[in-house]
Amino acid sequence: MHDIVLIPGDGIGPEITKAVTTIFQEAKAPINWIECSAGLSAHEELGNPLPEETLEAIKKYRIALKGPLTTPVGASFRSINVALRKKFKLHSNIRPAKTLPHIESRFDNIDLVMFRENTEGLYIGKEKWIQEDEHAESIAVVTREASEKIVRAAFEYAKNNGRKKVTLVHKANILKYTCGLFMEVGEQIAAEYPEIEYEDLIVDNMAMQMVMYPNKYDVIVTTNLFGDILSDLASGLVGGLGLTGAANIGDDAAIFEAVHGSAPDIAGQNKANPIAFLLSSLMLLEYIGEQEVADTIRQAIYETLADKSVCTPDIGGSGSTTTFTEAVCERLA
Repeated sequence: MHDIVLIPGDGIGPEITKAVTTIFQEAKAPINWIECSAGLSAHEELGNPLPEETLEAIKKYRIALKGPLTTPVGASFRSINVALRKKFKLHSNIRPAKTLPHIESRFDNIDLVMFRENTEGLYIGKEKWIQEDEHAESIAVVTREASEKIVRAAFEYAKNNGRKKVTLVHKANILKYTCGLFMEVGEQIAAEYPEIEYEDLIVDNMAMQMVMYPNKYDVIVTTNLFGDILSDLASGLVGGLGLTGAANIGDDAAIFEAVHGSAPDIAGQNKANPIAFLLSSLMLLEYIGEQEVADTIRQAIYETLADKSVCTPDIGGSGSTTTFTEAVCERLA
């Protein structure tokens, strides 16, 4: 059995978490869940959106599955998600975007994976007032060490998963020091993997290319803010944030998460689509070496997508969170 920290989260988090745990139980996934709290619900109950008990559990077990979190107004940090990534040095955010069967989208046969540097760049929110309400500045941090970690992670993934190409995305034509360093590291590491095609693209061009010719791309690696934007764009290519999983991987810890928000407007209404969180949980299973269980659950999800009577309304169905979960379980029985 694998001990895994489970953080249900806020809004629709408990509903999609129940879907995952129910399906895992039916699939006989060898998981022992260590349930912890975080987010707005933890703040309201315990007075702390990121309780020390939760941090200690992640520190002890090193792997967590985390539902969507709401960072309460007035918290001592800007984002719980960013705080967790910094705390456990989760340098690689990995977001696959893959066409799913029976899901309508603008393109067919999309299969790309975004590697986003997770600890630096503009996204860390290192800001200051020069003159309050008149002049603000934000600092982008890029180091060789972090750049090497994310670029190497992208190439290693490509090598180990039969991928043919890595595309590095930057803005080095303008940001000559920060993005220039990132691109320099990319070129150096690419030379160590001659069997993998390598290219670099400026981020604005990349955004256009992805919406025009998404099938040209395989593994994409970029800095934090660009990755945040382009990974959502990639999700849009395959049907939206409700259909893509995500992992945050460090040298000795990993947190798998829902990439969408807590959707408080539909919380408790049995309308939430659990697929994105399920796909994140399958990435977790693969990470701990339970590939066979992951493949079995994935096949059951794909088969269930053919029956719109059990799918949630956001993907053209007339069902609910519960009916989708039950249908997946029936295919696992």
